[in-house]
Amino acid sequence: MSFQGRPVMYRGSISEMVVPYADPAPNRFWQNYFDTGEYLFGRYTNELELGCDCVGDITYVDAVLADELGMPRTVRNGVCMHEEDFGSLWKHTDIFTGASEVRRQRRLVISFFTTVGNYDYGFFWYLYLDGTLECEAKLTGILFTSAYPGADYPFASQVAPGLGAPYHQHLFSARLDMTVDGVANVVNEIDAVRVPISPQNPAGNAFTKKVTPIVSEKVSGRVADGAVNRVWQIASTERTTAMGQPTSYVLFPTETPVLLADDDSSIAARAAFATKNLFVTKYDPDERYAAGDFVNQHPGGGGIPAFIAGDEPLVGEDLVLWHTFGLTHFPRNEDWPVMPMDYAKFTLKPYNFFERNPALHVPAPTSAHCAPGHDHGGHGHDHGGHGHHS
Repeated sequence: MSFQGRPVMYRGSISEMVVPYADPAPNRFWQNYFDTGEYLFGRYTNELELGCDCVGDITYVDAVLADELGMPRTVRNGVCMHEEDFGSLWKHTDIFTGASEVRRQRRLVISFFTTVGNYDYGFFWYLYLDGTLECEAKLTGILFTSAYPGADYPFASQVAPGLGAPYHQHLFSARLDMTVDGVANVVNEIDAVRVPISPQNPAGNAFTKKVTPIVSEKVSGRVADGAVNRVWQIASTERTTAMGQPTSYVLFPTETPVLLADDDSSIAARAAFATKNLFVTKYDPDERYAAGDFVNQHPGGGGIPAFIAGDEPLVGEDLVLWHTFGLTHFPRNEDWPVMPMDYAKFTLKPYNFFERNPALHVPAPTSAHCAPGHDHGGHGHDHGGHGHHS
């Protein structure tokens, strides 16, 4: 993926997902489903229908997949691509002159749905006009229910009389092969930092940021922290802006729990990727899946633990980010008998990647109500700085 001809990300994919259940009962404790490594969720890609799954001016792409015997089969309309309005892109009203400008945001949507047993998952990649990238998982389908053991059972919800729905998580691992202005990158962890009252900060109002480079693979395991507004910056070590800042993109996580199972549990060993929100590795073409290549009945230690064992240096290198995001689900009555859509996502935004707002060229809306020169309550409009848009 590139923006205005400059590389940002070579490949983004969902390399693994695990659904660990919290019920320790004999018929539940072992249920920790790896929907990629064990079930290969791509093979259950849905055939999408216009007007049902996608609405508007849609481009469909068929998906060719291997069946159980390795033979090709075609999933009609497996991928949906379309463009949609997404509210205001930028806007300003001058309170002194009354001049007003607004531009509409649009995004390109690339999506597909897959059904794994009782759950249905949609994966949506969004590409915005200002260079922002976003990946959103959408979750719906049918809860995996059982008999409800009794009042105040601490590991499941009663969603209908006598019917229990165990607590569980959906944890996705996004493999992000980054190439921000090339393959020489570094990942910096950025935290907001409070500054105590001092001679330098006599009023106590100051705060700043702490930038910590992630220098090697073994120290790359990181957890999101909303209390310090933690983000991860993928910066070029070779390219800078005209003001000398490294060109970069920033990964904004959503602050949700990582794997809640005990550190000594079987699932923690098998799904080590899910114990942190971030790992970083030096690119290796053989390292593709966060839980390893052979997940079914694997005792643990595959994937991320093996990838970081060599402790490769990570400054000025071709880097891959492994980002865990997802949901912790305490089912509610409204999730039965079919679950309304729930969402989990992460965002990548340009940070000093451009010299200024890259969306200044977006044309003004053509509606007569907001066209240049339209009179809003008698105020004039100054459009002198705006030339022809193509």
